[in-house]
Amino acid sequence: MSKLNLKQIIERSKNIRARYHELENSIHGSHWTVEEDALAFLTDAGLVGRNIMSQQQRWPKENSEEELRHKIGECIWWLIVMADRLELDTEELMKEFLDNTEEKFF
Repeated sequence: MSKLNLKQIIERSKNIRARYHELENSIHGSHWTVEEDALAFLTDAGLVGRNIMSQQQRWPKENSEEELRHKIGECIWWLIVMADRLELDTEELMKEFLDNTEEKFF
């Protein structure tokens, strides 16, 4: 399996979100707001925590490894989607974050 670069990840994430918007429009007559996206992200982030507890044998749940992998990917996807909807450049904000954080430690 070949690895993706960040530009590919961002583009594919935006394309998938556009498809979800189509689905939401067909079901609800409108697509989710950024606030609804944020709530969905927070829900998935909570599930990441629960699946990590399970993976570490601190919570009884089966198939947590597969779901954990999916939910971590989904959380990254949500962050990219929300940044895009807020007109924030994911690559730029990640560079700023990494530069600022590295400056503190190096």
